[in-house]
Amino acid sequence: MWRGESTFAGRRKPFALAIALLLAALGTASCTAAKAAPAAALQITPADGSQGVLPGAAIVVAAKHGKLRDVVVATASGPVRGTLAANGTWRSAAPLAVGTNYTVTATAIGLNKKKVTASSTFQTLTPHHVLQATVTALGTDPNVSGEIADGRQYGVGIPITIMFSRPITNRAAVERAIQLRTSNPVVGAWYWQDDKTVIFRPRQYWPQYTAVTVDGNFDGVQAAPGVYGIRNVHLNFSIGPSLIVVASASNHYMDVYYKDRLFGRWPISTGRPGDDTPDGTYLTTFKNNPQLMVGPGYRLEVPWSVDITYSGDFIHDAYWSVWVQGAANVSHGCVNTSPAHAETYYKMEEPGDPATITGSPVAGTPGNGWTEWFIPWSQWLRGSATGDAVVAGPTGSSLVSPAALPTAAGDAPLYQPISGNSNSNT
Repeated sequence: MWRGESTFAGRRKPFALAIALLLAALGTASCTAAKAAPAAALQITPADGSQGVLPGAAIVVAAKHGKLRDVVVATASGPVRGTLAANGTWRSAAPLAVGTNYTVTATAIGLNKKKVTASSTFQTLTPHHVLQATVTALGTDPNVSGEIADGRQYGVGIPITIMFSRPITNRAAVERAIQLRTSNPVVGAWYWQDDKTVIFRPRQYWPQYTAVTVDGNFDGVQAAPGVYGIRNVHLNFSIGPSLIVVASASNHYMDVYYKDRLFGRWPISTGRPGDDTPDGTYLTTFKNNPQLMVGPGYRLEVPWSVDITYSGDFIHDAYWSVWVQGAANVSHGCVNTSPAHAETYYKMEEPGDPATITGSPVAGTPGNGWTEWFIPWSQWLRGSATGDAVVAGPTGSSLVSPAALPTAAGDAPLYQPISGNSNSNT
């Protein structure tokens, strides 16, 4: 019996070793299962349930242990656009609107190849102080803009004006919120006329037949401490055929350029001594046929009249002075021309056509009309809060350092006025 027992005990050793090896294998299998590929974890900012979110904040969506497949941001007014960065993070493209409910729904695929969906609903701040904006191509004077039949086609010199309901201190943020789309390439800049008015003007005249879209994306932009925009504004217009006149008070002729070619050289008479027509590159504003003109000793209905200054200087039919046109200045300050020439010009003209007066002993007064082209390009650039130029095209606009701009092509008078055009005797 002992021996038997002894023999049996000796045989248990291989059996015990086999059991140990089996247990080790099972343990290894358990460790491998614990290291299985993880599921995606979605991170959405702002967090679900957030209230009073500042409009300057961005919506950010990221996926840990996976890749984003889809991000949808819904509001009552429509979806919100965003961009996916190289690191796989999605970010909203524009400031958030004020007082708005947002719902973010995101989907990702984890390293375990399984889809995960998460959502966040939040509300942005409802500000106590709000900003309204108006965008127009008709300037800031309602007495003038009210006279213009808005046909949505303008001359090659027309500026874009945006007026605000409150003073702007964060001017750079406001400029960055404006997008231009132009059917032809355009270089220009924004210029702050005052703390409630910003104006866009091209470096050179607009290319003729250019379609222009202006988008002021001000909803959610903090324009001053505690002041937020609450509405976006939009404007569409087109540039008509180029019509540019250069009227000389010294040689008594006006050169008319139409569609980039010299169209005619017409005899004129400008303001007599004491009523001199002031120098400068103006833009045509409104026109009437006839226009009632009243002054010392006269009250007259004047045919084919096109206004160029707020003080009442017109290019018009002066049938009474044809005999002296081309020889002397006899008007009360207007540019007199013949009935036939005045009618031709009147019928071609659109608001924003450049009209330059040269050779006058009197300098032009900034602000007496649409005088944005009195200001040379270098000075205009300094009026921008960003210091950058705007380069626009069919896909939108971007801010570009002036040092990186291509050299301007084309000279006065067809493509731009001369620098210092409002000085006397230019």
